[in-house]
Amino acid sequence: MPKLKKQSYKLASGTIYQKQEGGVFFYRYQVNGARKAVSLKTKDIDEAKAKAQRLLPIVQETNAEVLAAHVKVARRLATPAVRLFLSNAWEKYSQHPDRATPATISEQRAYETTFKEFCTCIDQPNIMLHEVTHQHAETYSSFLKTQGLAVDTHNRKIKRLRKIFKVLQDYCQGNQPFASPTLLRRPREEQDLGVRRRSFTSEQVQALLQELDNPSRKLLNKREIRLIYLLGIYTGQRLKDCVLIRWHMVDFIHQKIEIKQYKTGKKVTFPIAAPLLAGLNEALSWKTDDTSYVCPKVAERYNQTDERGKNTGNGLVNIDVLRVIKWIGLEPSVKVPGRKKSITVYGFHSLRHSFVSHCAEAGIPKSVVQSFTGTDAEILDQYYTHVGLEQQAKALKAVAGGIGTMTAQDRLQKAIAFIDALDEQSQVTQQIRAILAD
Repeated sequence: MPKLKKQSYKLASGTIYQKQEGGVFFYRYQVNGARKAVSLKTKDIDEAKAKAQRLLPIVQETNAEVLAAHVKVARRLATPAVRLFLSNAWEKYSQHPDRATPATISEQRAYETTFKEFCTCIDQPNIMLHEVTHQHAETYSSFLKTQGLAVDTHNRKIKRLRKIFKVLQDYCQGNQPFASPTLLRRPREEQDLGVRRRSFTSEQVQALLQELDNPSRKLLNKREIRLIYLLGIYTGQRLKDCVLIRWHMVDFIHQKIEIKQYKTGKKVTFPIAAPLLAGLNEALSWKTDDTSYVCPKVAERYNQTDERGKNTGNGLVNIDVLRVIKWIGLEPSVKVPGRKKSITVYGFHSLRHSFVSHCAEAGIPKSVVQSFTGTDAEILDQYYTHVGLEQQAKALKAVAGGIGTMTAQDRLQKAIAFIDALDEQSQVTQQIRAILAD
């Protein structure tokens, strides 16, 4: 094991340093010619810098009153004005006005679950909140890396704890154990998995609709599921947005639909394609009023919740949707080494990828496609980068075309000469001339 080295870092006034390898950091400075030092109570250089920066304005003052305030602040680095046990921290956080307020019950509960998981991991229930260090955070981060989690899942857990400690900063006095970026994992860690979300081809989209029209295929609320698929195919919207469309959002006169996306809150408007219009006209047979859902049975199933208010119906509807994908011989998810959960390859979201992909291939401007999808920049970049590569290839071909190759006009003249040399009476020659003359 390599020997640790003492670290030091010079500030505008004073120096951060370690007295021993791997030890806590101290802040050394001068006041009226006298050298002073205070323990920063952390072994993490980022935390040490943050604490020292808080002292800089005071250290640079010469007023006696301000210097007295310095002593007070320095002491608070070690002991906060209000003490709070880690075991009582969640109760205090859950009642704090600055706590996170996610849109879903599931994410709200995830904050509590993550905090309790952290407490169990470090197993120090009687520790004070201000005594939680970067080392405790590193212990938890290392534990998460053994759980087979996706990079995004790991990072969400760290960011939830970062938020909790920020809200409870009055009990930490600036100590933020989860502030260091080294606790987060990087997306490149998963770049070798070789598995990603895929879009459907035009043939696969057609096969999905054919199976939904196949009377031998049985599926709960099949007619409504078919309409939801049409919405996904011809609008590129997410599953929730397609399931929970209401009739007042559908404008038959101007043949357009206007929705407010649940994930982004962005309003998007799109014209109704002919196949989708036919599906909506069929759905009018079960319409009750303008405020009702276009797909009422699926919407009711989707909105089911458990006794604590967590949505459970979205998973049931997703299973119904995935069943259709399996009908055309595709496996929705695959297992990969090092991950507990399978990675989704094909799902309803693949229709969103297909929508963007087909638009990109057709040369539709990126800004137009974004007016459909909202702010989903990642998907747009994925497919429009591909278009960019095609343009780059054309550019290289154009450059190469000027080096010892025929121009387009040269090729045309050569083709005309070839036609002129053909037998005028042959059927092939007559067909070619008829096509050119049309």
